[in-house]
Amino acid sequence: MALSASDLPTIFQLLANSLSGDESIRKPAEAALSQFESRPGFCSCLMEVITARDLAAQVDVRQMATVYFKNSINRYWRCRRDSMGISHEEKIHLRHKLLSHLREENYKIALMLAVLFSKIARIDYPKEWPELFTILAQQLRSVDVLSSHRIFMILFRTLKELSTKRLTSDQKNFAEISSHFFDYCWHLWQSDLQSILHRFFALMHSSNTSEQHQEELYLVCDRWLICLKIIRILTVAGYPSDAKSIQEVRQVKDASPVLLHAIQSFFPYYSSFQERCPTFWDFVKRACTKMIKVLVIFQARHPYSFSDKGVLSPVMDFCLNKITNPEVEILLFEQFLIQCMVMVKSVLECKEYKPSLTGLVMDENRSTFEQLKKTISTAACAILASLLPNDRVILLCNVLIRRYFVLSASDLEDWNQNPEAFHHEQDMIQWTEKLRPCAEALYITLFQNHSQLLGPVVVSILQEAMNGCPTSVTEITPGLLLKDAAYGAAAYVYYELSNHLSFTDWFNAALSLELTNDHPNMHIIHRKVALILGQWVSEIKDDTKPKVYYAAVRLLEDRDIAVRLAACRTLCSLIEDSNFSENDFIDLLPRCWDLCFKLVDEVQEFDSKVQVLNLISVLIGHIGQVTPYADKLLEFFQKVWEESSDESLLQIQLLIGLRNLVISLDYQSPVCYNMVLPILQRGIDVNGPDELNLLEDSMLLWEATLSHAPSLVPQMFDYFPCLVEIIERSFDHLKVAVEIIEDYIVLGGTEFLNRHSSIVSKLLDLIVGNVNDRGLLSVLPVVEILVQCYPMEVPPLISGTLQKLIVICLTGDDQEPSKLVVKASSSAILARILVTNTIYLAQLTSEPSLLVLLQNAGFSADDSVLLCLVDVWLEKVDNVTSIQRKTIGLALSIILTLRLPQVVDKLDQILSVCTSVILGGTDDLSEGESSGDNMAYARAQIEGTVPSKEFRKRQIKLSDPVSQMSLETSLRDNLQTLLLLSIGQFCFLAGLETKIQVSEDLADKLTAQLLDISHCLSFFQFCIGCCSIRFHVNRKVTQVAVLFGRILMMLVKPSEVSASFICKSYISLEARGFLFEALLTSNRQVVKL
Repeated sequence: MALSASDLPTIFQLLANSLSGDESIRKPAEAALSQFESRPGFCSCLMEVITARDLAAQVDVRQMATVYFKNSINRYWRCRRDSMGISHEEKIHLRHKLLSHLREENYKIALMLAVLFSKIARIDYPKEWPELFTILAQQLRSVDVLSSHRIFMILFRTLKELSTKRLTSDQKNFAEISSHFFDYCWHLWQSDLQSILHRFFALMHSSNTSEQHQEELYLVCDRWLICLKIIRILTVAGYPSDAKSIQEVRQVKDASPVLLHAIQSFFPYYSSFQERCPTFWDFVKRACTKMIKVLVIFQARHPYSFSDKGVLSPVMDFCLNKITNPEVEILLFEQFLIQCMVMVKSVLECKEYKPSLTGLVMDENRSTFEQLKKTISTAACAILASLLPNDRVILLCNVLIRRYFVLSASDLEDWNQNPEAFHHEQDMIQWTEKLRPCAEALYITLFQNHSQLLGPVVVSILQEAMNGCPTSVTEITPGLLLKDAAYGAAAYVYYELSNHLSFTDWFNAALSLELTNDHPNMHIIHRKVALILGQWVSEIKDDTKPKVYYAAVRLLEDRDIAVRLAACRTLCSLIEDSNFSENDFIDLLPRCWDLCFKLVDEVQEFDSKVQVLNLISVLIGHIGQVTPYADKLLEFFQKVWEESSDESLLQIQLLIGLRNLVISLDYQSPVCYNMVLPILQRGIDVNGPDELNLLEDSMLLWEATLSHAPSLVPQMFDYFPCLVEIIERSFDHLKVAVEIIEDYIVLGGTEFLNRHSSIVSKLLDLIVGNVNDRGLLSVLPVVEILVQCYPMEVPPLISGTLQKLIVICLTGDDQEPSKLVVKASSSAILARILVTNTIYLAQLTSEPSLLVLLQNAGFSADDSVLLCLVDVWLEKVDNVTSIQRKTIGLALSIILTLRLPQVVDKLDQILSVCTSVILGGTDDLSEGESSGDNMAYARAQIEGTVPSKEFRKRQIKLSDPVSQMSLETSLRDNLQTLLLLSIGQFCFLAGLETKIQVSEDLADKLTAQLLDISHCLSFFQFCIGCCSIRFHVNRKVTQVAVLFGRILMMLVKPSEVSASFICKSYISLEARGFLFEALLTSNRQVVKL
């Protein structure tokens, strides 16, 4: 039933009650509103509450109504299957009501109304609400400042929402909006700019200004800022990037110089308003920062249009001057200086401003396009070269290091008060948020562009700083702070500076000596030394590594926590280096463990604990000799785990550390089980409170525990069913889940299968047929191992999975490489089942449920499913591994004995494939390798060690029944069987029943003697002779003769086919031709006559 005006009091009261602090009042009100929101008329009632003039004072209730209105738009504005949604008539009413209530006085409600406009416009514009922008543009003509301000709020929110739509039609609509609205907004923005500057001038020279006048001026200022945001959106989203289109965006060229001039015009008011008019001083800061940000965005989106000499040159010159020679007050205006540095960095990094390296372009249009890009890039390069001559580059480098890298008094105070917080602020903050990180980022980019020029400059500054502040200094002097800055500058560009500075000489002459000064003030230099050791790791020579390792561990015991945390990161870099020398570090390991454990206890912040735990994990993962410290590590992990019950991110780091410990302990890992198994049980519980955060790393720990276990303990068997719930929830962790299944199969053997065969079957059924090709390729090897290890037991257990594999083989397209591999691998598994459990596969392929599946998949064929699989094997045999090719060959040879009449038609292809497989051989382990593995196993038993998972898998491969079979023998035996079964059929094909009467006695005699090779040859001679009596040779006779020849050539040795036999006088010329063709096509050696 629809709500009406009579329900307004009820809705209003419920909204008021939903704001109550009393839960007994709030909860029923929220429940009632949730029931009302799906009823027609609910949004209309909310709209009446929002716009009612007599409720203007009820701001909280009206604001709550806007929130429920917004939620209703998200849920019910679009038509949905489970809901009627909002009716077309009510939508028209709501849109009209919104447009009639543009002059909302309360700012918060006006902001929410703008959001409502944007949400509806995203769905309805332009089809259902084409007049939206026309009406808003008409209303903008009002001289009322408040109304125009609110309309600009609506325009900004709506345009921002529409700009995020990515369909081509939506982007085209937005481009049309931009073309119509930009000029109007731009002219209004310029008009407001002049008005604001004029009134600022009057305000600065006036001693008495009314408060109402200031409020109106501030509203104009805010409207001007909103208009600036609209101009930015229209320019950025309304036109494709000129880096791709090479089409000039006029708005960038027109607006950028005006924006720059506006920034310069506002600067005089920055200092004058600071004390006199704090409100407008804040506006000036916001305005200057916003405008320089807009210029940065213009440059990033439309670099070619921005490269115009009238734009790029003045903007870059202005930013460079503000960085290198700012006014005193600008030095305190950090956000503006940051944006100036961002602009310079963006321009220096811009690939469109670098020389083009275009090769030969064949397409004429493309050639013109590339030539145009090259022309613009060349012009931009010339502008930048004129803006940044060598002396200015050197000046900028000096200023960055000597002014912006140097720690300020406030920095030192923050460091002393909270070293941890200072470390993380410097170490993890976004470079665009603080001035020093931004200056460092700009310096790195500048050095990359001018490394040959600036290398000697940085070395000179470094040398000057070290000479001006000896290692014995204990006071915090400007010289010490400059040395800190110079050390930082040298650390950040190690990859280029190494050409100008020898790390070994620097370390021996200065860095190592810095650590001998233990004065508390030296923590400044010690922290920077830690940074240098971590950054220059690739330049550390072998003879210097022991000293560097010692220095890093020594920094880990510094009195300052910021230095110790920096040392943690340095040690991680040193240990993870590909050239890490474990022998040089091993003596420091006990001391390093103790210092890490101590540091975890001392630090307070979460990020600090994570950083130390990361170092511990790295140590465990890269140091081989962890076993002596296992008890101490487990005690430490247990303690930290108990203390971190509410810190899931910290527990993730602990899980990583435990996993590394299990891997490092290898077969001795059961010493961890008392701690690991309870943690594991909690982590893999999908219904646990921390499932979202801990599941992935818990599964990785589970897999590591299994793959490094000497045997399965009872608890590990009990955990396996948890995989079902994990896979049922999602396939996000499929890869590690498949590895876990494989671990259980390899390690648990028959006991595991007896206990959890139904779980295995359910898991495979959940995965196969429900994941993409990549997921299938990960699980198929597990299916193959199961079938290989338990050929008789497993196939009936996983019949549903095998039926899906048959469907995969016989249906779908295999043009994509991944689908081709999936089909080939699936067919190889089915071939293995035919080889090792022939009767079961024959039964499976005739199951009615399989036929239903195939029919649902769109497959229909006249032949049996088994014959269709033969076609797949013949087609995919070259797309599988060597052992799988042999499996398919064996399967094809077995098919010959299954009394399938149509097999004769495929005999030529079958023999060709089998011959190819026999001649190609396999990559199975050689006898020497096999004996080597057996010796390794015997040695492991003698020494008391446990075979690894890979060794067990290798043993499974060695015991594979397929690898022990002879395809040649199997094929010869099965061909003899086929001959026994097919004499009558071949005679029929040759037409012998009508031309030659073969007596029953002769047929019985031949059949009885067919097992003898010589009699096979006699039978062949007989057939050829009978065929030759005929005065004509038809095509079927030829085919029969060739097929018999190929069969015989597989059965006999070349030496048995003698020249005298071929030249028997009673064999006609036609018959001799058949025999020669058979010999040639069977890849056998023909005996020279």
